[in-house]
Amino acid sequence: MSTGAIVAIVVGAIVVAVLVIVASTASRRRRLESRRAEAGSIRRQAEASSLAAEGARAEADERAARARKAEAEAKEKLLSAEHASSQAREQHERARSVDPDTGDTAEEEARALHRNAGDRVG
Repeated sequence: MSTGAIVAIVVGAIVVAVLVIVASTASRRRRLESRRAEAGSIRRQAEASSLAAEGARAEADERAARARKAEAEAKEKLLSAEHASSQAREQHERARSVDPDTGDTAEEEARALHRNAGDRVG
């Protein structure tokens, strides 16, 4: 084999090796870029999910606060109603003790009050 042929074979091998290296580098670069784009998409989805979760959490906190407020108001109304009922009983007892036509038992008066309360509800 002549020197020119050997040089051509070596140069050809070097050119092929360089082309293989360049092609593999370009392929690797494309793969990395594709993975970066996929990671960016996943990050955007994660951010959107986080924002949705924060919004849902804020709404749940707000609803819980409203429920606590409504419960406190209901308890306050219940206490007020119990107080008013107690005062009404005391006034009935005082009226019965003052009324000369009423006996010592309040059974009949309690039945009348119960009937009247049922009429108001129904």
